[in-house]
Amino acid sequence: MANPYGGYRGSFVPTTNIWDTAELEDIDVTKPEFIELLIRMYQNLNLLSQVVNSKDSGYYYPQEFVNGQKFFPNPAAAATSTQSQAARADFRYFLNFGTLPNNTTISVPHGLTLTTITSATRIYGAATNPTAIEFVPIPYASASGNTIELYIDGTNVNITTNSNWSAYTTTYVIFEYLKQ
Repeated sequence: MANPYGGYRGSFVPTTNIWDTAELEDIDVTKPEFIELLIRMYQNLNLLSQVVNSKDSGYYYPQEFVNGQKFFPNPAAAATSTQSQAARADFRYFLNFGTLPNNTTISVPHGLTLTTITSATRIYGAATNPTAIEFVPIPYASASGNTIELYIDGTNVNITTNSNWSAYTTTYVIFEYLKQ
């Protein structure tokens, strides 16, 4: 699809489709021009639907959500499988983790059904110390050796620290994954 952004790849909705209202009002529905107008309108609506449906949705609530990202077909699927040629939908799960631990591990249940065919695409987060107005990415490693480890297993979101990070009382974790 040609795009107005100079060859960049992505999903873009054209902004140059201008409909002359006089043309719309004066068109004879029995003429071929009306059919052509309907086809052009259908094509524009189809393009709009495709672009909107392929955008990454910024929805961050504590529930599983199809985020709009598409990944290459599953290389483990058999060549004869109809699934092997299908792009895979990426899912997002957001968790309000709470306070970071003090030199220990805290595990918070995620409630997801993760299986042997689940694959992570991204695991990330951030924490806030509201008193000092400081923010830290998760996972985190500093030159002084203070670290925050983030990992997810079949039951929990786990954060491990090797020092006291309990002043960081607001922690958000985002997990993105494929189910096949």
